[in-house]
Amino acid sequence: MNPTETDKTTDKTTQPAAAGTGAVDTKAEDTAVAAPGTSEKAAGTTAETVGDEHDTAFSDDADADADDRPDADDDGRIPRASSGLAPSAGAVFAAGLGVVGLSGSWIGRVAAERQTLIGQIKTSQGGSPADQISAIYGDAWHTTALSNGVFALLALIIGLVVLTRPRKSGWVPAVAVAGAALGALGLIVSIGMYFDIILALPSAGS
Repeated sequence: MNPTETDKTTDKTTQPAAAGTGAVDTKAEDTAVAAPGTSEKAAGTTAETVGDEHDTAFSDDADADADDRPDADDDGRIPRASSGLAPSAGAVFAAGLGVVGLSGSWIGRVAAERQTLIGQIKTSQGGSPADQISAIYGDAWHTTALSNGVFALLALIIGLVVLTRPRKSGWVPAVAVAGAALGALGLIVSIGMYFDIILALPSAGS
């Protein structure tokens, strides 16, 4: 065999093998290049997941804050919370009016004295004992009952209104209930006095 042909055959055999080895190396390099890209995609996916969780948590916190805030009115303005001054003052006012409705007031006393004077003027020219009792004593009695009844009715109404108001302090409902109760009691007494159910007018024969 010619040595030259042997060398050519060896070269042909070596070249495909080398070419195959190059192909394998090229694929390995492609795999090595593709691996960092896959890591970047995974990192990007993880970052998106963390971002979504952060947005969800922020959205939940915003919804909770929105639930805590008072509802806005039609103009988009949020009303300020009530300071509770009006219910407190109303409760004290109702209690005071209830006491006045039971014990009487300066206005009622003056009105009663005026009515007594009018009765004396009417009966100065004469009259039966029944007319004198009615004009001098009965009219003044009824005027006092009417005045006390007005104060008692106001105490009852204001006390009930305070009880229906929100945002009340701890002592406000108790005082409002006391004022409403005093008003109701004073109103009952005033009605009984006005219609001569309680302490009726004396008769002329007694």
